[in-house]
Amino acid sequence: MEKSYLIAGAGSEMARATVKKLRGKETSFTLLSRNKPIYAEAKDNYIPFDATNTGLSISDLPDTLNGMAYFPGTINLKPFRGLSEGDFRQDWEINFLGAVRILKLALKALKKGKPSSVLLFSTVAVQTGMPFHSSISAAKGAVEGFCRAMAAELSPDVRVNAIAPSLTDTALAKKFLATDQKKEASANRHPLKKYGTADDIAGIASSLLGEDGAWITGQIFHIDGGLSSLRQL
Repeated sequence: MEKSYLIAGAGSEMARATVKKLRGKETSFTLLSRNKPIYAEAKDNYIPFDATNTGLSISDLPDTLNGMAYFPGTINLKPFRGLSEGDFRQDWEINFLGAVRILKLALKALKKGKPSSVLLFSTVAVQTGMPFHSSISAAKGAVEGFCRAMAAELSPDVRVNAIAPSLTDTALAKKFLATDQKKEASANRHPLKKYGTADDIAGIASSLLGEDGAWITGQIFHIDGGLSSLRQL
């Protein structure tokens, strides 16, 4: 039976790597992003999408979905004194409310495709307090609470999980990895002495969306090179 997946923020490197792992002869994808992803195939359904104003309706989406992933995010790192209310609002809109809007639109199709799966994204900075992360931590903290609440509410038909990565080599993080010195410093902050890649995230993402994650719900997975749980002597 064909599996159908909704990928919001499909232009990101994490989304691309996840779709690559999920793609097969019996999979179809509805790709939501500002611009059509370069990896989109002819059979994929592309829908223009902005996380702050989706402009979507239920009629735009497939009748049945087996999985949904919400990839849009921000890295807005500033001292608290330099953050405006607008900064907090933007992080909230993109990271949290955007996910709420898409899930509301997709829920009927996800229930029809049961058992199905929802994947959200948090950050290592929710569990591990970090300076200059107040806005993004607040928004992603809401994502984690929402994940657990929806996992409880939608069981047993729909599983809901989240991934909380540390710094990952994507376009969103390019300014933090712009030089060899920054790359080395970023790697050394992690016990595994490396920063993440899109493929590091895609492995667990595809498992949670697919049948390998069939007995997992309400979990926050810390894919972060050990940063959230290990301390080095």
